[in-house]
Amino acid sequence: MKEKKIFKTILIAAIIIVVLVIGALSIVIIPAGHTGVVTNFGAVSDSVLQEGLHFKVPFVQNVVKVDNRVTKVEVPFTSASRDLQTVEGSVSVNYRISPDSSALVYQNFGRSVEDTLVIPAIPECIKAVMAQYSAEELITKRQNVSEEIKTAISEKIDSYGMYIEVFNMTDFNFSEEFNAAIEAKQTAQQNALKAEQDLERIKVEAEQKVEEAKAEAEAYKLKNAQITDKTLLNDWIEKWDGKLPQVSGDGTYMFDISKLLEEAAKETE
Repeated sequence: MKEKKIFKTILIAAIIIVVLVIGALSIVIIPAGHTGVVTNFGAVSDSVLQEGLHFKVPFVQNVVKVDNRVTKVEVPFTSASRDLQTVEGSVSVNYRISPDSSALVYQNFGRSVEDTLVIPAIPECIKAVMAQYSAEELITKRQNVSEEIKTAISEKIDSYGMYIEVFNMTDFNFSEEFNAAIEAKQTAQQNALKAEQDLERIKVEAEQKVEEAKAEAEAYKLKNAQITDKTLLNDWIEKWDGKLPQVSGDGTYMFDISKLLEEAAKETE
């Protein structure tokens, strides 16, 4: 009788333990920023659990937690421009998995979506885009290049319900030879611009001198046109000390100064 009682006690305890274990295995908690992908005997179902407390069928169902928060990856790259200049750098990509696409992503990539899809897609898209631009265009059109790379990566992962939140080209370098060539070209352009400006300045100065010479010639011409015999006489009278003879001239021509003085006096009256 005593043995039966002990056996009954052990059986009840075992049942309680089993119930507790089954209960524990039936409960799943999905943390914030995650979703739960439900599998039935290993097969992915369309059922996706949202944040919070949920129940599952032990030994039949399993729940895989998928992180739907923004994830950041930094990827170095080496590429070539259209004119075969080597470009090295790194990019920073912030991406996330849409909660509605958690089952699709897990079904195709399991837990390694970053290593399997995201990281390989980045350098592939970078090479494809940069090959369309010359090295100089990669510098002058860097923003456009960055946008095209972001678009190309998005097209690779959008079909799986993954989205790029932020894309930054954090580093972007050419070879030392190319940098030296660019610097030499900029120096040549600056020198050419300075020479052009100097030539324009010299041209303007020459034109100014021509205009000044024209003005002086015109003034001289006008002044000569205003000079007459009487003007010369008036200038002579202003300098006369009153001691000149009444008649003056050489052997072939003589003029009467007194007569000229009288005419000048009449004109001034």
